[in-house]
Amino acid sequence: MATVLGINAVFHDSSAALVIDGEIVAAAEEERFTRRKHAKEAVPFSAWELPIESARWCLAYAGLKPEDVDIVAYSYDPELAPATGHDVTAEKWEGLRTLFARRAPLFLATALPGLDGARVRFVPHHVAHAASAYLAGPHRSCALMVLDGRGEASSYLAGHVVDGRLEPLARVALPNSLGLVYEQLSRHLGYRAGTDEYKIMALASYGCPTALDYLREQMQTDGQGGFVTAPIDWERLAPPGRGDGSLDPQHANLAASVQRRLEEIELELAA
Repeated sequence: MATVLGINAVFHDSSAALVIDGEIVAAAEEERFTRRKHAKEAVPFSAWELPIESARWCLAYAGLKPEDVDIVAYSYDPELAPATGHDVTAEKWEGLRTLFARRAPLFLATALPGLDGARVRFVPHHVAHAASAYLAGPHRSCALMVLDGRGEASSYLAGHVVDGRLEPLARVALPNSLGLVYEQLSRHLGYRAGTDEYKIMALASYGCPTALDYLREQMQTDGQGGFVTAPIDWERLAPPGRGDGSLDPQHANLAASVQRRLEEIELELAA
């Protein structure tokens, strides 16, 4: 019997899942136990916080103890992240995120007595995203796309799965990122990046995509299976927002414009 404990912790929505002999037995988000929405702040210096309560619940649900776990899959590979110097505060604290990820085996072994830290395996972030889709799906062969704010050093993975094996076809390196563009929009409108994007998606339904021409210049597919994103002058498109749920037409139009451009690029990538 192979028992695998999955841990998602380095960015947001910390969670744990337990897979036994290829079957999902239990899964839970840490916020369900701590009552903190998204479990923690999506910042580098919170990467030490692990979904310990979720992991304990998953193991208890299966009647297992930490020492029964064969492999711990951690959804971030610090060795793929850009090299960091001695100053962990540089590059917006990214070095601290990498440091905490490297220490995850020790943190987990300490928080879950009996767990062997040597059994922790680092899984590239976007590969973990892809696996959570295709391994849980009904098809042995399929196409897949993963887009988010960022992984270790990229923001996009495209590939196909053949007989259960993932073959990457394209990646997009940072700083190009559709997810980070969306986070910038959240900040400009006064909302919390990495947390409130669902509010921006809802706001988009109230507006018209009036800024598409400009956004099509700043966000483009590259003809090679990827895309490029250039800096966006948000002030040019709409004044800063207050993040209070108000429905300013300018803000709704900007949200609609970014949402539409995002959808256009995703469809181009899929094609």
